[in-house]
Amino acid sequence: MKKTIALVAIASAMTAAPAMAQDSNTAPGGLYVGALAGFEGLDVESSDGSVTADADSAVYGINAGYDLSLGSAFVGVEGELSTSGGSTEFPGSFAGARDGLDADGQYYIGARAGFALTPGIAAYGKVGYTALDTRAFTSAGSLGELEENADGMRFGGGLQVQLPGPLEGRLEYRRSNYSDVGGDVGDVSTDQVVAGLGLRF
Repeated sequence: MKKTIALVAIASAMTAAPAMAQDSNTAPGGLYVGALAGFEGLDVESSDGSVTADADSAVYGINAGYDLSLGSAFVGVEGELSTSGGSTEFPGSFAGARDGLDADGQYYIGARAGFALTPGIAAYGKVGYTALDTRAFTSAGSLGELEENADGMRFGGGLQVQLPGPLEGRLEYRRSNYSDVGGDVGDVSTDQVVAGLGLRF
């Protein structure tokens, strides 16, 4: 409930700001860099599908990209580097060699497209390639750690708000899916809700 209230407050503040910004209903364009932070839910399934585990953590990172303005719409490319502290352990009934997984760095490159809703506010969707650094371990410490880099697909969407000057804010949801991570770990997915602050050139 507290997370929901916080997200509503962020969204309300962001939608109030564009009155101070641009007057025309034109989509954003140009280069941008930014920072983001928010919430991540991590879901892990064993390779045999017998058990699952999940964890919540903070996520934060940096991004950069370029948007091509097409009047009231835009298309663009974007890259992102982020990290989180999600750590899961399968139930004690699991018979696999490694019963825990840590999620670390995430790397993303993809495309996005959107359109202006009102002067200063744009909605967008995104899709692209993502990679996840993982560390499988045993809770008993009887086996060495197994580090893997998993490939996957990310999709999501959000709202982007022009703030005074070159600043802009965004509120975004995205989901990343990774298949067959390796070892005793099968599919992994992350659900993230992040807020970002960027500088557009």
